[in-house]
Amino acid sequence: MKQPWLALLLLSAAMIGLPMMAGGASKDKTKDKTLEKEFRTSDRCVACHNQLQTSSGEDISIGFQWRASVMANSARDPYWQGSVRRESLDHPESQANIEDECSICHMPITHLTAKSEGQKAKIFEHLPISLEDQEHRAAADGVSCSVCHQIDKARLGTSESFNGNVVIASPQEKGPRPEYGPFAVDQGHRRVMESSTGGFVPEQGDQMRDSALCGSCHTLKTKALGPGGEEIGSLAEQMPYQEWLHSDYHNTRSCQSCHMPEVQEPVRITALYGAPREGMHRHEFIGGNFFLQRILNGHRNDLGVEALSSELSAAAEGTTRFLETQSARISIRDLQTTATGLSMAVLVENLTGHKLPTAYPSRRAWLHVVARDNGGHIVFESGALNSDGSIVGNDNDADPLRFEPYYRQINSPEQVQIFEPILTNAQGKVTTGLLSATGYLKDSRILPSGFDKRTAELDIAVAGEAADDPDFNDKGALTRYVINTGNAAGPFHVEVELWYQPIGFRWAHNLASYKAMEPQRLLICVRRCGSERSPAVSELDSPR
Repeated sequence: MKQPWLALLLLSAAMIGLPMMAGGASKDKTKDKTLEKEFRTSDRCVACHNQLQTSSGEDISIGFQWRASVMANSARDPYWQGSVRRESLDHPESQANIEDECSICHMPITHLTAKSEGQKAKIFEHLPISLEDQEHRAAADGVSCSVCHQIDKARLGTSESFNGNVVIASPQEKGPRPEYGPFAVDQGHRRVMESSTGGFVPEQGDQMRDSALCGSCHTLKTKALGPGGEEIGSLAEQMPYQEWLHSDYHNTRSCQSCHMPEVQEPVRITALYGAPREGMHRHEFIGGNFFLQRILNGHRNDLGVEALSSELSAAAEGTTRFLETQSARISIRDLQTTATGLSMAVLVENLTGHKLPTAYPSRRAWLHVVARDNGGHIVFESGALNSDGSIVGNDNDADPLRFEPYYRQINSPEQVQIFEPILTNAQGKVTTGLLSATGYLKDSRILPSGFDKRTAELDIAVAGEAADDPDFNDKGALTRYVINTGNAAGPFHVEVELWYQPIGFRWAHNLASYKAMEPQRLLICVRRCGSERSPAVSELDSPR
C-alpha cells in the first residue's frame, strides 16, 4: 500500500495557519424559534445514542461515528466552501441562488429553516463556524440526525425528490414531529424521546433502509448559467443512485448495506432503556473522501471541528481500507514477450454498485504501470505521479484546455489510462466550473456489474471513446499495453496499480486565479504536498 498523496499532504500542512474570514451578520432571533420547532442539533441526539458496544467491545456509538463522517462535516468542507465562492465569483448576479442551492445538501438545517421562512439560505453568513451561536451550530451540523430522520417517504425515488427536494413537516404543522427509524417503537420509548427532545417522537419508517432516501441528495443536476445569469443548459453532475438502478446491485445491495455496514449481532441502539435489536447499521457513512477527513484533522480550529483527532484518524484509515478492499480488482492477462519487448492486457473490475469513481466529478482513478529489467531498472512507466499531484503524461494536468483521451491500447509512457469525467461548457471547451458545464466530453469511469452502456439513459451514459470500445463494459475496463524495452535484458518484472484521488490536480489548481479566502485556503493545503502519493486501490506484480 502506497501512502496517500492527499492524506499525507494534509498532515504535513497541519501546522500552517490558514486565513480566516470575517464574522457573520447580526443574529435574527426569529430563526431560533423556527429551529426549535423544526430541528434539534446532533448534541441532543447523541446524549442517548452513544455508549454503544458489540459483545466483542467494538464501539458502535452512533454519535461518535457520525461526527467524524463526511456527512457531519459537510458544511466544514473547505473544498466545498472554495467551490461555492468560485461559482459566486464566476456568476455574481446569481450569488443568492447559488448559496441557497448549495446549502440544500451541505447546510440542510440552514436551508430548510430559511425555506420555511420564505427566504434563501446564506452560506457565508454562517462562516466561520461559532458553536456558541444556535444558527451557526445548526449550519455546522451538516447532514444532521434531525434532517435525515425527518424525511418522509413521500415522492422518494422520483425525480421530484432529487436535488435534496425531500418532504419534511413544516414548523407550522401542529403536534409532535416524527423522527423516523427502521425499528418499531413502543409507547415507553416514544414518551422518553418526546420528553427529552421537547416534542420529537420516534416512528417506524421503512424509508430509512431505502436507497431512494440516499438518492434524494445524491442525485444532483446543476443549471448552466450564461453571462447574465440566464439558464443555458444543465449538467447531470452526480448520479450514483441512477447508476445503481442500472446495475445488478439494485436487486441485491442497498446504499446503506455498503456505506452503513450492518452490525452482525443484536445490539442496543440507545444507551437509555435500550433493548438488543437485529439489523442496526453503523453510522460511519464510509465512502471515498479520505481527503476531507485528513484536512479536518489537520485544521481543527480553523474549520470548527468537533470530532476528536483519534476519531478522524480512524475514519480516514477506515476509508482507505474500504477503498483497498471493496472498490476494485485488477488482473494482468496475456503477458508475453515480443520482438520489441512486452505486450499484455490489464483488466480493472469495479466491485461497487455504481461507476468508479462516482458522484462529484473531481474524482479520478488511473493505471500506474511499471516494467523493470533484470537489474530492477525501469524500462517503461505510465501513470507516474509528480510531486505536485499531477500525473505524468496527462494532458489535462499540463493544460487546462486539453484532456487525456481514453485509450484502447497504450504504447508510450506519455499515455496514461485515466478513469474520469471531463466536463464541457457551452462552447465545447474543458471546464471545472459546475455552473458553466453543459455535459461531458469524456466519461470513462468504470462500470458496475450489470450496467449496459447501450441502454443507459443520457444522464449516466458513457461519453467519449470508451462508449465505442467493446472491451469497456460491465465486466470491467480492458487496456492493452505494448511496451518497447529497447536493449534492456530480461526477464522483466511488471507492476500494475490502480490509483485514486478524490480531487484531481486540475480541479484544485483551477482555483488559483480566485483570490478570495476560501479558494486560497484550499490551495495552501494542496500546494504543501511533497512527494507523497495517492493511495493504490489495487496492486499486482507479475514477472515475465
